[in-house]
Amino acid sequence: MAEEALILIDVQNDFCPGGALAVDGGEIIPELNRRVQQFEHVILTQDWHPAGHSSFASSHPGKSPFETVAMPYGEQKLWPDHCIQGSTGADFHPQLEWTKAELVVRKGFRAAIDSYSAFFENDHITPTGLGGYLRERSIRHLTIAGLTTDFCVAYSALDAIGQGFAVTVLLEASRGIDLAGSMAEMIGRMRGAGVTLA
Repeated sequence: MAEEALILIDVQNDFCPGGALAVDGGEIIPELNRRVQQFEHVILTQDWHPAGHSSFASSHPGKSPFETVAMPYGEQKLWPDHCIQGSTGADFHPQLEWTKAELVVRKGFRAAIDSYSAFFENDHITPTGLGGYLRERSIRHLTIAGLTTDFCVAYSALDAIGQGFAVTVLLEASRGIDLAGSMAEMIGRMRGAGVTLA
């Protein structure tokens, strides 16, 4: 287990029932807590947007959540305001037993660029530093779960494969948004890239 790590993606209030960008589906917190106890190394990501972030629909007059806009780094999906720095919505779910985590990777804190992946901003160039951290710790296999399957979980898994890690995604411990078939698309992309889907 010393070469393995569990990465929990964005298990925050705003993505859970009642939150600003809540996903449908069953309760995954008990399963995540069970998994935390099985791993020596646990890492969390935390969506951490400044108010007025460029990915918020409210920052683009005339635009609505889930529309897309062109950004310097490519197409960007617009979201409701969520996970604003220091807000209750940005906090980890109160039932998540996360204190064992040895690292919390905050993403999306740059106002001009969004970040789905735990490894890179949405320009696919700017690193979060997680890849280097894992390599220095000799961690080679990653198990990924959390929110949401078809965005932050999937992009993290794909980037991890691109960084040379072996990756398993726990579908039963993840939930997706499923915008215009995004679940099927991203599950297909993960499977095609060599991600193990458990």
